[in-house]
Amino acid sequence: MIGYRQTLLVFLLMMLSGATIAQNNTNSPYTRYGYGQLADQGSGNSKAMGGVAYGLRDKYQVNFANPASYTAIDSLTFIFDGGISLQNTNFSNGTVKQNAKNSSFDYITMQFRLSKWAAMSLGLLPYSNVGYSMTEYREDPDYPSQSSALQYYGDGGLHQLYLGAGFKILKNLSVGANISYLWGDMSRSRYQSFSSNSDIMPLTTIYGTEVTSYKLDFGAQYTQQFGKKHSATVGVVFSPGHDLGNDSYVQQQLGNSTTGYSTSQRDTTMTMGIPMTLGAGVTYVYDDRLTVGVDVMFQKWNSVTFMNEPDAFCNRAKIALGAEYIPNLMGRSYLAHIKYRLGAYYSQPYYKIDGVRAANEYGVTAGFGLPLPRSRSVLSISAQYVRTQGKEAQFLNENTLRLCIGVTFNERWFWKRKVE
Repeated sequence: MIGYRQTLLVFLLMMLSGATIAQNNTNSPYTRYGYGQLADQGSGNSKAMGGVAYGLRDKYQVNFANPASYTAIDSLTFIFDGGISLQNTNFSNGTVKQNAKNSSFDYITMQFRLSKWAAMSLGLLPYSNVGYSMTEYREDPDYPSQSSALQYYGDGGLHQLYLGAGFKILKNLSVGANISYLWGDMSRSRYQSFSSNSDIMPLTTIYGTEVTSYKLDFGAQYTQQFGKKHSATVGVVFSPGHDLGNDSYVQQQLGNSTTGYSTSQRDTTMTMGIPMTLGAGVTYVYDDRLTVGVDVMFQKWNSVTFMNEPDAFCNRAKIALGAEYIPNLMGRSYLAHIKYRLGAYYSQPYYKIDGVRAANEYGVTAGFGLPLPRSRSVLSISAQYVRTQGKEAQFLNENTLRLCIGVTFNERWFWKRKVE
């Protein structure tokens, strides 16, 4: 019961800290478009392995990217997993450079066995993040009084609270599903001001959207053993696309506190949705010490309508490679039990600007899984370098260095019940 109380206390503390830092979790001008920056759907080990997840089966980690993996947990285990990130991002478009620091809540999950053939997981994850502040100056040489400064601000994002279950329907085959409550709000504002000698009043336009909907994710994994030390797992995932329930408004304010102002607001419901997602991965494991995996993912964003605008996005694709190595499971030294992780990925984000794809994204990752003394719990620390390369000369380039910290508490519960 002591372990239960410790886990519950840590869970509550991380919930509070996550709710606090989630208010300022990105500062990218690209999040001006669509739902913003889509969150990585991976726990601590996956983040250090380039995002590989679909074929991972680890009885000591929660893998919510593929709910079929829940059946890998052993019979007496309760897992609680939480993570945060700290990041520093440099933006440039060839002439202007800017730097920003942010922190973010990554995930809070728990997992446990239901029976010999079933396991359950629930958790809180971000779906997307919006956060930017930028200024643009428009000069009119013929009519200087009509030159203006434009300021853009945005914040918010979407979150998902999921409940999932996995079932082992055959000895080597598991299936699973997550159902999520998807909600959040996004606010974007545009402030246009003119020179002091102009008779044109400033104009502020605010677009706000509140989303309340759902999300479904399905997965399957098949594992084949080759001798005593070799095994391979193939994993697939599918998420159907659909429209999102929402309440939206457009608010305009002409003037300011000095000149006097008038405000108008129009409430409406926008047509907006999330895409169909397909993913597949293969993972090879040698002697429970070496894990190597590759994932591919495709999202059909070009069929999604956003804010009543069809064809607002480009399709998104990603390929990821990753590996984990443990020197000696039976070794006496602490270093022999550390999990060493490496990974890399290439992605095409869904952003579209002026009718063309906005950027490509590259990332390399590395990290450690540090065992906590006298327990089966693990502290996961990883570093990620991400390069977002604008496709056009006028588009921004971003370089992000991100530190991810995750803690996996692996408690032994249900001592009186044993499931083989």
